[in-house]
Amino acid sequence: MSRTPLGVAIAGFGWMGRVHTQAYARVLHHFPQLRVAPQLVAVADEVPGRAEEAAEQFGFTVPTRDWHDVAANPDVAAVSIAAPNFLHREIGVAMAKAGKHIWIEKPVGLTADDARAVADAVKEAGVQGAVGFNYRNAPAVAAAKEMIDGGELGTITHVRFRLFSDYAAHPEGALSWRFERERGGSGALGDLASHGVDLARYLLGEIDTLVADTAIFLPARARPTGATAGHTRASGGEMGPVENEDYVTSLLRFASGARGVLEASRVSVGEQNNYGFEIHGTKGAVFWDFRRMNELGVSVGTAYQDQSVSTIFVGPAHGFYGAFQPGAATSMGYDDLKVIEAYQFLRSIADGTPHGATLEDAVASAAALDAMTRSAATGGWVPVRA
Repeated sequence: MSRTPLGVAIAGFGWMGRVHTQAYARVLHHFPQLRVAPQLVAVADEVPGRAEEAAEQFGFTVPTRDWHDVAANPDVAAVSIAAPNFLHREIGVAMAKAGKHIWIEKPVGLTADDARAVADAVKEAGVQGAVGFNYRNAPAVAAAKEMIDGGELGTITHVRFRLFSDYAAHPEGALSWRFERERGGSGALGDLASHGVDLARYLLGEIDTLVADTAIFLPARARPTGATAGHTRASGGEMGPVENEDYVTSLLRFASGARGVLEASRVSVGEQNNYGFEIHGTKGAVFWDFRRMNELGVSVGTAYQDQSVSTIFVGPAHGFYGAFQPGAATSMGYDDLKVIEAYQFLRSIADGTPHGATLEDAVASAAALDAMTRSAATGGWVPVRA
C-alpha cells in the first residue's frame, strides 16, 4: 500500500509528549490501512537537553527549545501539543495559523474561551484538530455506548462518573505550574473532571445545567528548585499557596432528562487511577472501571428487581479492540488508547473529515468546567453554555 509521508512534531516533551511520540511510532503497526505515514521531524521543549534526548531516543531530526521553530518548519504538517495548560491557546492558535494540523491535550487552555480560540483558529485555517480525551477510546466504553444507543438499558435515568487519583496526595508534592491559576488554570477540574465531562457527553449527550462544590485540601506546597516533569516531590523549599482545586463534585442535569453525579479528586489517598462510571436505565445498567479496562459489568433482562450483573470481556467486536488483539479478554492498556487517538487524528488528516474527539468536544467540556467554577462560587445551579 502506498502511503503519503506526513511530518509530525511534538511541542512539550514531558510524559505526555513521550506518549504521543510512541503512539506515532506504533500507529501503523495496528492500523496499516492508514493512507499517511507519520515521520518524526521536530521536537520542542524549553528544558535544556530534553529535546536532544528525545531526538536521540526516537529519531526526531530537529530538536529545539523554541516551539516557534516548529511552527515555521515547512517539513512539519501536524503537531502534538503537550505543553503546560497556559501555553495551549498560544501554541494551538499559532500552529493552526501556520497551517499545521493539531492534536492537543485537554483541557485546551485555562478556560472555555481558550478552547474556543483554538477551535476557531483550526476552523479558519481549514486544518484538523484532535483532543486528548483518551478514555472514550476504550473498547468497553464503545460497547457501553452501543448498548445505550441501541436502547438495551431503556431510558437512562441516573449516572455516576468518578475520577479519583492520589498523584497530588503527598504533602511534599512540588508546587509546579499545575497548582497555579495563571499557568495551570483549574486543578482537578481541568485535569480529571474534563475527562468525566467528555465521557458523560460522549455516552449520554449534552449537559443542560449543573451545581458544583470544590475544595483545596492541601493549601500549601514547597516550590521546586529546578525543572519539573510529572509529579515531582519537593521538601524544605519556600512554601507557596495551592491556588486551584484538589476536589470537585457536581450534580448534573442532562438535556435528555437523566440525572448525574460527577466527582473528581487528585488527593485521594489509596486511589490510583480509580476512573469509571455507573449508568442506570429503566431496563438495565452498565459499569466500567478503568483499572479493569477490558471488562464491562452489564445488567440486562426483564427481572428488574434482583437482576444479576454479568462481566463481559471485550473483544474484536468492540471499538478498535481488533486492531490490537485477536480474541476477547487479552488486556489492552493506557498507551493503546493513545494509539487509537493517533489513528483517529491521522485518519482525519487523510480523509479531510474529523474522527474521534474534536476541538468542539473540548469547547463543550471546558464550558461545563467553567459552569462548575461559577456554581462553586455562587452555590447555585447554573446553565452550561458552550
